Amino acid sequence: MGPRLKRVLGYVAASIGLLLGWELLARALSSPVFPAPSAALPLFVRLAPVLWPNALVSGARILVAMVVGTLLAVPIGLMAGRSPRVDAVFAPFLYLTYPVPKVVFLPVFFLLLGIGNVSNIVLLGIIVFFQILVTARDAAQAVPPSLVLSVRSLGATRLDVARHVVFPAALPEIFTALRITTGTAIAVLFFAESIAGSDGLGWFIMDAWGRIDYPRMFAGIIALALLGVVFYEVLDWLDAWANRWRRAGTPGV
Repeated sequence: MGPRLKRVLGYVAASIGLLLGWELLARALSSPVFPAPSAALPLFVRLAPVLWPNALVSGARILVAMVVGTLLAVPIGLMAGRSPRVDAVFAPFLYLTYPVPKVVFLPVFFLLLGIGNVSNIVLLGIIVFFQILVTARDAAQAVPPSLVLSVRSLGATRLDVARHVVFPAALPEIFTALRITTGTAIAVLFFAESIAGSDGLGWFIMDAWGRIDYPRMFAGIIALALLGVVFYEVLDWLDAWANRWRRAGTPGV
């Protein structure tokens, strides 16, 4: 049995277990607020023409924020991790701003950028940026000096070291941070779309809640959960492709 088939079978078994637990809990609660999957899943299928556009809107916001935030954070983080001078500039800024919950600035972004894509993407992009920046910086600092010296002794320049040693060594941790950040980004996006939005899965779920249409609300929750699974799987595939040298047991240099 190949690894892909095992993965698929694992998803199937986990899905059956979750649905069974959901069904049993719904029957135990016996409340219209918590509909059973036998009621929510058929509605999820019927609402596909409505859910798909909202899922695409939410997915596009997350994708753009993650791409922009990562492209900005990785080079700065790697430079800060390898250069004491750069780190001396960014470290105080990082220590003062990273612990601040970025979601508190959502009203400010709404006022400055308006309610819509730009404010949501900027908020998510800042969250991704800080998470990746910290991870890339720490990963770059953890590169063994002996590895760098061995490559420099062969005539490699600083750019060669950054490209062939530091970046590959930090890449696995960067992908781990991206997977963690995905869950945070989806949660924050739900919050942003539900507060002041007219599209997206967050808005869809809260709109159904306001209508006291709980099966419809759970259909939106299922769609949001599947969106998270899709992002996680794509990142997992990109991680396996970009870090395929690990499977071969060779250093990423």
